[in-house]
Parts: sequence; C-alpha cells; structure tokens
Amino acid sequence: MDGKLKKVLVYTMLLTWLLAVTLPLAWVFLNSLRTSREFSENPFGIPWVFTGIPEAQHSPGMLTAWEAVKQNYHNAWVESNFSNFFFNSIYVTGFSLIGVLAVSAMAAYVLARFPFRGSHFMYMYFLCGMMIPAQLLLVPLFFQFSWMSDFGSMFTAPFGYALQLHDTHTGIITIYIALSLSFTILVLTGFFKSLPEELREAGIIDGCGEYRVFWHVMLPLARPGLVTAAIFNFIGLWNEYLFALVFLNTPEKKTLPLGLAAVSMQAQYRTDFGLMFAGLVIVIVPTLIVYMFLQRQLTQGITIGALKG
Repeated sequence: MDGKLKKVLVYTMLLTWLLAVTLPLAWVFLNSLRTSREFSENPFGIPWVFTGIPEAQHSPGMLTAWEAVKQNYHNAWVESNFSNFFFNSIYVTGFSLIGVLAVSAMAAYVLARFPFRGSHFMYMYFLCGMMIPAQLLLVPLFFQFSWMSDFGSMFTAPFGYALQLHDTHTGIITIYIALSLSFTILVLTGFFKSLPEELREAGIIDGCGEYRVFWHVMLPLARPGLVTAAIFNFIGLWNEYLFALVFLNTPEKKTLPLGLAAVSMQAQYRTDFGLMFAGLVIVIVPTLIVYMFLQRQLTQGITIGALKG
C-alpha cells in the first residue's frame, strides 16, 4: 500500500508540474487567436476560431474568426515591425552564442587539461563573475563604452570611420559574450575533465598537435556540454531586456524583448490584446523549437555533468 501511495503522490506531483508548465503556454496561444471584441465578450471560453462566431455577435462588416487571427499576426509581424525585431534577435543571439562558445571552450579546455601556476586562481576568477549582479554593471559599462568609443575614434577618424559601441549590435554582442563567459566556462570545464585522457594521448601518438586534438577529438566529444551551455545561454540571451534597453536606442536595431515591451504598452492603450499575445507567441516559439530539437542532447549533457563533472 505504501508503494502504491508513493507512486500516486509522484504521479500527482508530475501531473501538477506538467499543468503548471503547459497551461500558461496554452493560454497565451489561445489568447492570440482572439479578437479585441472577443476579449470583452468571451475572455475565458473557447476561441471563436474553433466554435464559430455566435449569431448574436455578428455585425455588418465584421471579420471572420480566421481573418481576425490572421490580422493579429499580420499586425504583430508587419505593422508592429516584429519581423525586424525577430531577425535582429536572431543576429545578436546567434553571434553571441558563437562567440561565447568558442572562447569558453578554449578557455575551459586549457583550465581542465593543462594545470599551470595560477590556473586555479584564474578558474575562480571566472566563477566570481557569476556572483556579481548584472544590473550593477550597467553604469560602469555605459561610461566605459563611451570612453572606448572616444579613444578608438582618435585612431579611426583619419580613415573616415568613427568607432561606436553604443547603439550597435557589435556593442551588445560584446556585452552578451562577456556576461555569459563565467557560466559557460563552469559548465564546459566539468565536461572536459570528464573526457578520458587516453583519447588525447592517442591523438598525440597518431601525430596530431594540441590544436588538432582539441578541434578534431576533444571538442566533438564535448558536444553534449556545448549543447547544454548553448541552450541555457540561448534562453537567457533571447529574452534579455535590460542591457538591450540601455545600449540599443534606434528602433531598427532593437530586439524582440524591446519590441514586445513597446507593443504591450501600445496594446494597453488601444486594448489590442490579440496583437500583444500574437507577439508573445512569436517570442516563445523559437525557444520551444530549439528545446524540442535539442532536448535529448540537453538531458544527456546534464546527466554526464551530474555523474562525472
């Protein structure tokens, strides 16, 4: 009886967790299928796109349910410029991930495989970056970027180019890479330590240099760790708002979180909640797609890190 009761409690907790995760997502998706009129007349029922508009709610010139849904997403993607925000986020997040994984993988490999005087101090130095709230870096970074732009422009001005880190994707990518280094090095160092040393020695015996061993032997074997670090960093960078708000001012350069914030404020004044929820779906879908395709590698990476890291 105790075993059955324990199993019932476990499944109840898992079901509760499943509902807590899936119901908010389903609620956001369903609300993106509602019109502003439907929010006031049928806020908690099944969307009219599935049941059809009730006869009592019909009015001359009223859009059909499917036309209203298309209008929600058209307004979000085209009229509210979400297409530009979306590709800006893809660009910034993609290059940030490439940069942070490349730098962190090389640093973590050296720290894990080649102990030297001061290596432990350097490792702890990287970990200390996780103890500093990112919000405290805003003001120093702002003035540092201003100084670097002014100082760099002294050398680039004769060539007709002014170095500018404010309001540029290059500047925000640099910030994202720096902020993500500590966590990524922590994860990857554990994975490189878990790899058998015999594989590196076999590569050296076969005539490979250290660089070739790293790129062709050790790095592919650390793919579960790279995928794990990439997913966690992707979620954080894709949804990052504060630094983008401070360092990106031109509307054409803003990312999805900034665009969603602007649309949500406009939707409150115009009561266009369908537009706001359609924007939320556009923000959420890429994260779900990435997780769905890489969930096996993520689970494998976390398991290896827990057992051997």
